[in-house]
Amino acid sequence: MGESKQILGNWKFKACKDDKWMDAVVPGCVHTDLLRAGAIADPFYGTNEHDLQWIDKVDWEYETCFDINAGLLGSSNLQLVFDGLDTYADVLFNGIHVLSANNMFRSWKADVKGIAKEKDNVLKIRFRSPVKEDLPKIKELGYNLPATNDQSELGGLGEDKISVFARKAPYHYGWDWGPRFVTSGIWREARLEGWTDAKISDIHVKQDRVTVEEAALTVGVTIESDREANGLIRLSTEGRSWEYEAELKRGTNLVQIPVTISKPRLWWSRGLGEAYLHTFKAELLFEHGLVAAGSARTGLRAVRLVRDKDEAGASFYFELNGVPVFAKGANHIPNDSFVTDVTEERYRHEIATAVESNMNMLRVWGGGIYEQPAFYELCDEHGILVWQDFMFACSMYPGDQSFLDNVRAEAEENVKRLRNHPCIVLWCGNNEIDSAWAEYDEHGGWGWKQHYTMEQRKKIWSDYEVLFHQLLPDVVREYAPGTAYWPSSPLISLTGDIRQHAHPLSSEGDIHYWGVWHAVEPFENYNTKIGRFMSEYGFQSFPEYGTVMTFAAETDLALDSKVMRAHQKNGDGNRLIKEYMDLYMSEPKDFQAFLYMSQVLQAEAMKMAIEAHRRKKPYCMGTLYWQMNDCWPVASWSGMDYFGKWKAMQYYAKNSFADTMVSFDRTDGGMVQVYVVHDGLTALSGDVIVTLYDFNGRILKRSSRPSAVDSNSSAVVFAFDEKDWLGGHHPGSVVLNAELWSDGHRVDGKAYYFVKSKELRLKACTIRIAEVEGSGGTKFSLTTDSLAKQVWLTSEQPGVFSDNFFDLIPGVTRTVEYRRREPGTVTSKPAVPGSIQVRSMVDFILNKKPKLNSN
Repeated sequence: MGESKQILGNWKFKACKDDKWMDAVVPGCVHTDLLRAGAIADPFYGTNEHDLQWIDKVDWEYETCFDINAGLLGSSNLQLVFDGLDTYADVLFNGIHVLSANNMFRSWKADVKGIAKEKDNVLKIRFRSPVKEDLPKIKELGYNLPATNDQSELGGLGEDKISVFARKAPYHYGWDWGPRFVTSGIWREARLEGWTDAKISDIHVKQDRVTVEEAALTVGVTIESDREANGLIRLSTEGRSWEYEAELKRGTNLVQIPVTISKPRLWWSRGLGEAYLHTFKAELLFEHGLVAAGSARTGLRAVRLVRDKDEAGASFYFELNGVPVFAKGANHIPNDSFVTDVTEERYRHEIATAVESNMNMLRVWGGGIYEQPAFYELCDEHGILVWQDFMFACSMYPGDQSFLDNVRAEAEENVKRLRNHPCIVLWCGNNEIDSAWAEYDEHGGWGWKQHYTMEQRKKIWSDYEVLFHQLLPDVVREYAPGTAYWPSSPLISLTGDIRQHAHPLSSEGDIHYWGVWHAVEPFENYNTKIGRFMSEYGFQSFPEYGTVMTFAAETDLALDSKVMRAHQKNGDGNRLIKEYMDLYMSEPKDFQAFLYMSQVLQAEAMKMAIEAHRRKKPYCMGTLYWQMNDCWPVASWSGMDYFGKWKAMQYYAKNSFADTMVSFDRTDGGMVQVYVVHDGLTALSGDVIVTLYDFNGRILKRSSRPSAVDSNSSAVVFAFDEKDWLGGHHPGSVVLNAELWSDGHRVDGKAYYFVKSKELRLKACTIRIAEVEGSGGTKFSLTTDSLAKQVWLTSEQPGVFSDNFFDLIPGVTRTVEYRRREPGTVTSKPAVPGSIQVRSMVDFILNKKPKLNSN
């Protein structure tokens, strides 16, 4: 075959105004290269972010010198290829300008056949400051466009919001959980590509109709050819093969090959079946033999977004291979402020966390990036559905033709790049813009409209409609036919009137419910503010002490210190955590205790929300909390922190996302209901045992009920009057425990308290931990002499326990296993944790004198 490539390395960089060159790493960016060179301090430490805002106002250049081997140089076609340039760049090859880039999300190519030489090639890239590039565009437009999360003041720009003009990761300009680091650099691979005769540049497996009986496909093979030729395309997968004769013209050829596979192995999301993947190989032969080859991996599945009218309004759920799927998961943001620091291992850890937390969906949020290949490949392999936003969030955007043309090229390339991934089930135009602007509700939205004249408003909304109601859906329709498009999240429906904009009680579309947190509504509102698909909601916490100490000193450990405020990007965030903590929790004894309490508070809030959404199935068919991960060490809504450490919430989410879950609810009339929510595709029968304990472990009341639960359903299996069961006992001194047993196996269990955490009569307890005999030091049993709330296990080695932050009832032994993920895998295995420390709520409450225990 006549295809070859050479990855370009040995880079150096400097500020254009300086003479001193420094070593650079590609892929990378200016900030990471400066840090590696010792030219700046750790951007994440203390308040260093504030001192590094000069970087984005400087022009930078990168350079490499290299030889080209004779084989590659002799190719009849030779291209310089950049998979990603961030963002405004001019490229010179051997002194000749070959391309200019203006979009971080696109790849860039240049023909260098007549320029390249065997020895001493010089490639220079000059990155223009995104700040200096885009500031003039505000003056040209005549006004600032709204961009709520653009931290322009921190960047020294006052009220000037430039993020909307750059096709660049919006979160680089700051967000309410992330810092402002406006990067420049070569952020994806840079290489030379050569080919002779022909090459296969793309393979698209279009799934026309997929059932258990047959998969009818059209495989589109895109071929670049040097000349007119009669070619034979040989296509194969799973021991099946097809041949197709094609007459190729010089240039680009798209050859469509119909393929039928009988009784195909289907791709399923996690929990419903195997995420089986097919690899389709294509070979191109000319008369003299094999010329080019390529492959594409996909999963065969039928998926659709179901929005059918019903008595309540209209459904909103994903149907996979004929099965309605309750979506369980979270919103994903980039794993780092500097995306090239995200290794494949970090992606594996995130997807492992999703799988182990019983998730089946992640939403790639529109303020980040179209993710790296590894992210989607891992989601494919492990059955994690992906709701994919286009990269627009919480802002209004310009509508000039050059901007629209740039966006169209970006959208076409990314839809084509990602369309074979079976995990992607929806493309969404943007995050929160429809509801923020609220065109049809004069008093709705985020107050943006009122800052503009009627003429300006008309133009801004018209530009919005062109982009999100015409351009982007057209691209999805053309390049990923059959994949659903949703204009904005959240949205009721594209009605063109006030009924379009989502609100917390919408009975159609998807909902972002932020009454809890931003509006300081009580946690209990999670039980009533439930829509058809809850695509965002959340509550903040701090990371654990060890993570805090990576950016702070002991003298910084106060909520109002400069450093703690710098690592809390949601203005009132620290106050809100404290306010809610005062409402629900006992007072923490010190700052470290406050960190723990904040995590428990967050976990309890998210448990209440997730389980309320799941109990409401099939009215509600999706719950994606905000947010999965962090891009730096910070107080935020994440379930795992920047270093991948699971917060209390992540363990709670794992339990509340269990494929078969027990859940308590209480009616306004004082009736306690025990639900079983079952996502399995076969019915389940068993017994529910409900037991009332006092905090010393004495059984006060017990009842068992047979329960039969239909497949893919939610049902009340036991209900009783709260007063009858309390029977005069103090509500702060008892705990209710419900367990579902089936075929002698405990399927799930949950505890229920009659009062808030701060009203519980907890007392000092002694928790005993013992290694389970025969486990090789990987399993441990825990017992207590008095109720232990939110038992927190920490280990000497990095890893996760099978359960954590759980409640321990005297007389009820809890067994946990310690697990660690091996590099290169997503599955964790039993491991030895080293020393274990055991603490519970009483260890962190002010004026308590607990006993601390270690094994």
